[in-house]
Amino acid sequence: MDVSPDGALRVRGTTPVSGFEPGGFLFVISGPSGAGKGTLVERLMTARPECVFSISATTRPRRPAEVNGVEYEFVSRDEFERRRALGAFLEWAEVHGHLYGTPAEPVDTGVRSGRVVVLDVDVQGGASVRRARPDAVSAFIYPPSIDALRQRLLGRNTETPEAVERRLNVAPAELAQYREYDYLVVNDHLDRAVERLVAIVDAERVRVRRLRVHPGTEASPTRSER
Repeated sequence: MDVSPDGALRVRGTTPVSGFEPGGFLFVISGPSGAGKGTLVERLMTARPECVFSISATTRPRRPAEVNGVEYEFVSRDEFERRRALGAFLEWAEVHGHLYGTPAEPVDTGVRSGRVVVLDVDVQGGASVRRARPDAVSAFIYPPSIDALRQRLLGRNTETPEAVERRLNVAPAELAQYREYDYLVVNDHLDRAVERLVAIVDAERVRVRRLRVHPGTEASPTRSER
């Protein structure tokens, strides 16, 4: 089954099925620092324009290559705590001394409109989102090895070697959490990993429980010609 550019469902070998629209959902992509989540999310959104990125708020300092409002919304601790007190976050966590939170309103609005709202969160944030939104779809990004994690973290040149080692020290416990997720994607080859994420999105969008039916229409596939 495919989704045509106009949003209609198409069963292979048949004419488009009118009356159905693919459903939206929250897609949680999680894993340890250095697993390559950010690159995979960028490639997924290029491959599937129906995916929209949910920007998290954080109190950590902005890295040189980051743009406020693109990768994260960078806020002060006071502002973060003000929003948290108002219940504005779907989930929040403190990781390595910095606060991270997912604004709830953009997530809910995107899902209601039929979009796939993608969250790129660490393992702690992934657990929080799954508790808050049990209907979310989750994928754990698994690195080829701890050494690959180390090389990626060092290659970013955004943290001291001591900070990298602190992240690596907690990596084994984080990796063990993959069992709590719906899907496991081993990021041993970028193109293959992207293909797996795209396949997950395509399959989840046409789950029967998510399909939206236009009022007053009744869809029935036409038998393909022989």
